[in-house]
Amino acid sequence: MLYRCNFMSNSTIAAISTAQGEGGIGVIRISGIRAIEIADSIFKSVNDRKLSGLKGYSAAYGYIVKNNETIDECVATVFREPRSYTGEDVVELSCHGGLFITREVLRIVLDEGALPAQAGEFTKRAFLNGKMDLTEAEAVADIISAKSKTAARAALCAKEGALWNRIESVKKKLIATAAHLSAWADYPEEDIEEVSTEGLNAAFLEANNTLENLLSTYDKGQIIKEGIDTVIAGKPNAGKSTLMNMLSGHDRSIVTEIPGTTRDVIEEKALVGDVILRLSDTAGIRETEDTVEKIGVDLAKQRLKNGGLVLAVFDSSSTLDKNDYDLIDAVKDSQTIAVINKSDLRSEIDEEYIKSRIKRVVKISAKTGEGREQLEKLIIEIAGTENFNPSEGILANERQRQAALNARDSLKEAMETLRMGMTFDAVGVSLEDAIGYILELTGERVSEVVVDNVFHNFCVGK
Repeated sequence: MLYRCNFMSNSTIAAISTAQGEGGIGVIRISGIRAIEIADSIFKSVNDRKLSGLKGYSAAYGYIVKNNETIDECVATVFREPRSYTGEDVVELSCHGGLFITREVLRIVLDEGALPAQAGEFTKRAFLNGKMDLTEAEAVADIISAKSKTAARAALCAKEGALWNRIESVKKKLIATAAHLSAWADYPEEDIEEVSTEGLNAAFLEANNTLENLLSTYDKGQIIKEGIDTVIAGKPNAGKSTLMNMLSGHDRSIVTEIPGTTRDVIEEKALVGDVILRLSDTAGIRETEDTVEKIGVDLAKQRLKNGGLVLAVFDSSSTLDKNDYDLIDAVKDSQTIAVINKSDLRSEIDEEYIKSRIKRVVKISAKTGEGREQLEKLIIEIAGTENFNPSEGILANERQRQAALNARDSLKEAMETLRMGMTFDAVGVSLEDAIGYILELTGERVSEVVVDNVFHNFCVGK
């Protein structure tokens, strides 16, 4: 279904576009065919000039007025269609920030006939009006939710068309190939260059390689965007909670000298270098008769199986015991960093045994912070983000990945059809499928359900 089109809704929408709370400025955005008319009905400029008389990208100072009562000072900024964010007439009313004022101004705007904007509806209208493709629209939400500098850069590059540029080259190549194939088959009497198996295979292989390279960015992109599920595990009193507090930068876990203090899974996010760790501080893994502690230990063992990264903590001031050996056996095949803690105390631990079983080992003192830099380097090494270049364009979500995957599979099917010596008509079917999936990725051919799902994840006001 070709869903993207020149779109102009008869409805006018409005929402608070700044974070709701106390602040210097609160912005109420109005978009649609009646945006300027509605704004004019409640905004009185100091020089009595109407907003309808302003050009696009112009602003006026005045007041929000209702029933001859001044509600607040305001700067009204006018954006004329099609040169606005949504592609429609837009007015942004910048008032004083604060829950009451912004909500009151929005209420007045709605009383004048605007409809409350749904989640992501401004950006949805921008997409439907051809102001951006679907990957660029999705990048808007990623910019807002970015939790690290690299995640923000990756999202901004996508918003500026980094992913679109990579996909566009594939799309153009395949469309040109499909057009040549169709013309050669339909107009044999014309002087059209003959289609060859070798030429088709070369075109398919080039496009396939681009898609393969793009698909290889997905896991790394997810790490940049969402972070790594990280489990901190070890026997009681090895320093797990102290390590979590060190990484998160504040006292999230209770630290005592009493073994078994942590009985539940405590979760926190930490930024290590430019990698987000979704930390889970688990109960000390040991044999216990305590019913409550045993539940915590069982949860810890379950987390070990599901974690993307394990920080296995060992107490360097004591010798290895059965609990340590069991932990080493449990994590030796996982992405694990052995953290030999309490380096500020005399070492009694068998480091060589740990190194023989776990590839990455670091000595630290979670209490003093010693060794933190070396730990960060190992985490970045595992994340694979050291040489990450967001300007190359990456697949940012599962929708994009699935479309690219389907396009690649269709191309492989086309190449297999060629290899089997089947007709070019059969090859053309797979080629058309590949093009269709690429158009789905960019949003040039996508169902209404998919579009609604994409923008459902946005915040209201954007």
